[in-house]
Amino acid sequence: PGMHGYPQQGHGAPAPPPGFPPAQPPPPQQPRPQLTPEEAAALAEEQHERMLEEKARKWQSLQSKRYGDKRKFGYVEAQKEDLPAEHLRKIIKDHGDMTSKKFRHDKRVYLGALKYVPHAVFKLLENMPMPWEQVRNVQVLYHITGAITFVNEVPKCIEPVFIAQWGTMWIMMRREKRDRRHFRRMRFPPFDDEEPPLDYGDNLLDVEPLEAVQMELDEEEDESVMSWFYDGHRPLRHTEQVNGPSYRSWRLPVPVMGTLYRLASQLLSDLTDKNYFYLFDLPSFYTAK
Repeated sequence: PGMHGYPQQGHGAPAPPPGFPPAQPPPPQQPRPQLTPEEAAALAEEQHERMLEEKARKWQSLQSKRYGDKRKFGYVEAQKEDLPAEHLRKIIKDHGDMTSKKFRHDKRVYLGALKYVPHAVFKLLENMPMPWEQVRNVQVLYHITGAITFVNEVPKCIEPVFIAQWGTMWIMMRREKRDRRHFRRMRFPPFDDEEPPLDYGDNLLDVEPLEAVQMELDEEEDESVMSWFYDGHRPLRHTEQVNGPSYRSWRLPVPVMGTLYRLASQLLSDLTDKNYFYLFDLPSFYTAK
């Protein structure tokens, strides 16, 4: 009692202030049309197609930014083309004597490149040719002044094939060490302090490399692997057994796996029971403690 307020409009929303028209009730909701299973499937397929088109458009935009011509102040930077090995050899040969005045601006570049020498040596060792390869050609990335060069490849292998190749090498190396055809004892130091480094083009380029160390495979027992076992540093690269040039995954048939297992038997353990190494296997030892 004694309190005044706006009159109520039934039990619904409060009445509007004086001078305002009364609130209109919301329109009744239209019932959604029921779709048949075929129509629902077609609608879902259309939405999926639209989503794929959007993803493809975004991917295309991203790739064009990554690999397209880069514009800097109106200048289009051209894509770098692969050059022959002679081009790089000439750059390094021209920079053999750095006492010339025309190279005085390059000396800072050469000093700055020194901190990357360990990585360059690492990439060189990583891509070293295996004993069953006579020559291995690799892609390289070089500085235009010849200050430093990196091997621009990551060595990949099919693990059973690689172990089998080294299994055959284990046998062949024993014969080679006995016959001493490829092995020679090296005298240290190989170069005197005052001796200039050998130029590859003048001294090594024309020398025929020694023949690769390869074991003769049996035409019947090793028939499944004989045609490609010693093919370069990526065998089966262009076949259906490998996913493609990326060389990431492989799938070998059972006869091939059996032959590889037999060839790798010198390097594989006869013990298949993991409990044999109990308490000598470090993870198990930590758990036991």
